[in-house]
Amino acid sequence: MQDIEKEFGPTSWSINNKTSIYIITLMLTIAGLFAYVKLGKEKFPDIVIPRIIVATVYPGTSPTDIENLVTRQLEKEIKSVNGVKKINSTSNQDYCIVDVEFNSGVDVQAAKQLIKDAVDKASTELPNDLPSAPLVKEVNISEQPIMY
Repeated sequence: MQDIEKEFGPTSWSINNKTSIYIITLMLTIAGLFAYVKLGKEKFPDIVIPRIIVATVYPGTSPTDIENLVTRQLEKEIKSVNGVKKINSTSNQDYCIVDVEFNSGVDVQAAKQLIKDAVDKASTELPNDLPSAPLVKEVNISEQPIMY
């Protein structure tokens, strides 16, 4: 059988010119270090995810009653607000929480005002014996700890 030698050009050139390969590697390393130093970095970047929470307390009611009397009424009005990405609600004994996430780029203060308006519209359908009006709060992700 015939013995055929196969040779790959760049590999042979690299083996024959080791000094050139060392210089190219050193230049790439220095260029990478310069790029890393010039790269903009922040220790604590400000993360803005427009989220609003609506909390309602209704003492002495079961989770099912809270859902039927309060949560569904709030959700119905909040769904009509423009820019809402996702609504997540939790009904527990004596209270409910409706978490509203908006699309990115929505102003948090404007979103909070829109949710307050929607809660005001829903207040006519809420039970009359609520001890206080639903509380509307914004969630600031940058205030949350990253690690415990």
